[in-house]
Amino acid sequence: MSAASAAVAPAPSRLRLGPLVLIAPAAILLAVFLVIPYLNILLMSFRAPGQGTPYGEGFTIANYLRFFSDGFYIRQVANTLWIGFLCTAICLVVGFPVAWQLARGSPRFRAIGYGLVLSPLLVGIVIRSYGWTILLGNNGLINRTLTNIGLIEGPLPLMYNALGIVIALVHVFLPFMILPLMAAIQGVDPSLETAARSLGASRLTAFRRVTLPLCMPGIQAGCILVFVLSLSAYVTPSLIGGLRVKTMAVTVVDALIDTFQWPWGSALALILSVTGALIVVLFARLTRMKWKVART
Repeated sequence: MSAASAAVAPAPSRLRLGPLVLIAPAAILLAVFLVIPYLNILLMSFRAPGQGTPYGEGFTIANYLRFFSDGFYIRQVANTLWIGFLCTAICLVVGFPVAWQLARGSPRFRAIGYGLVLSPLLVGIVIRSYGWTILLGNNGLINRTLTNIGLIEGPLPLMYNALGIVIALVHVFLPFMILPLMAAIQGVDPSLETAARSLGASRLTAFRRVTLPLCMPGIQAGCILVFVLSLSAYVTPSLIGGLRVKTMAVTVVDALIDTFQWPWGSALALILSVTGALIVVLFARLTRMKWKVART
């Protein structure tokens, strides 16, 4: 190697340290605010319960044995997952037409639509949940209106059940479905659907076989966001569900704060996190396979 080329070539150590320096801030943030807390939860879940203290001495698997031996908590996880699936499905069905109109509409309509979609995010979740208690209560606006016009004789059970929780959660998390969908739809060239129509495909077939698969990244992102947020929601289920319907997030908070059982609450939180993560990974792989098939 000549002296000139040796002078121009960068030092190997600089090449190795460059990417590490760039990812160091993000890696530190993830380690401090994600990895270390999860390791702490994992360690805490194996601690023995204490008397007047967060945890006792030694380690045990009794917390996990308690969960898997009690059908009540297993049903509670299933109920939480069902609420998450239902909220995600409703947000997808309701949000896709809205996202389509926002992506394909005129600039004026798009500006108004942005404001309407984002307006719920300007109000705190506690205020929105209390607003739904006013609407869904036995003496709330919906029941009183239906009673006054003679459609019902008694109040409909819209609160303190899974129906009320799903209605309120859909309202809270619908923007998190619409925004990724809208970004995905904007990335789809409308001429592709026009070309499919010109080749003899109906409007529904063109949408199902051309547009919908190309929107799969937005569908994937929106569904994952809404599903994870629904599983971890605490304020809305606790206010709308009351004491009759308890999701796992409410039970975890009760174990940590009300009964001061940190090992038990940590085990419940870890079980919910692992279950949700497995479902998200499975869904991501299935949708990625569908997207790859559509692109080929």
